[in-house]
Parts: sequence; structure tokens; C-alpha cells
Amino acid sequence: MRTYDFSPLFRTTVGFDRMAQLLDSVSAAEGNQTGYPPYNIEKTADDAYRISIAVAGFSDDELSIEAKDGQLVLAGKKAAEEREVKYLHRGIATRAFEKRFQLADHVRPVGASTENGLLHVDVVREVPEELKPRRIEINGARAIEGATA
Repeated sequence: MRTYDFSPLFRTTVGFDRMAQLLDSVSAAEGNQTGYPPYNIEKTADDAYRISIAVAGFSDDELSIEAKDGQLVLAGKKAAEEREVKYLHRGIATRAFEKRFQLADHVRPVGASTENGLLHVDVVREVPEELKPRRIEINGARAIEGATA
């Protein structure tokens, strides 16, 4: 696994601590991630996304979705089978899983559904009005009242 040194990027920046932590956690998690279960991340609109994860064999009660501290955690744990089954071939994996996704600021899940063996989680970015860009009028050389030099 290749390691990256991002320290030169942070020498001239202020307030990007969360970005450094995110880069560190992503690179650390990269080595721990398995390919099970497979998933897709798609952009459905300018500020909307959908995570689709293959959950064949799991019921809705055996799946959990939790958003906490900027992370979205999708997990599945199969309940114990009531009857003993003798498989001639077992190709559908139903082992427990946990997938973690880092969410950007102001991104939150808004809904989830299951369809055709896929769990779909819709997330949106909702930037608060006070953080959106706004135009500032220029008053020329006039002094601003109440401001001191």
C-alpha cells in the first residue's frame, strides 16, 4: 500500500483540520475495506447522491443505517436460520457486513428503500443560507459608519 504525505498542503492553510483527518481516515480504511458487499455511488442531481448496496438475502429488519459524526454506516446482520439447510452450492453470501462512508459538510441522508436486492440510500447536500455566497455592495471611498481605522 502506498502512503502519502499531505503535510506540505497544510503548511499554508488554516482551518482545514477536518480535511487532514478525512484524508488520514480514508487512507487507513482503504487497507481494511473488503469488496463485500458490492456498492455503487451515483450522482442523481447537482446536490443529490444515491448509494446502492447489494443486500440479496437480507430482510429490511436485518439492515441498519446510521448517520453519526459525519459518517454514514450501513450494516447488515443475518438472523440465525430457524431450520438447518443442506446446500449443494451456496453462492449467495449472507455474512454480516458494515460499510462506512464519510459525508461532506452539510450532507445528510434523506431516505432509504430496498428494491430488487439493493438497498438505496439517498443523501443530499443542503448548504445553510448563511453559508451560501452573497454579493457585497461596494460603497466607494465613503467611510463605513461605526468602523474605526
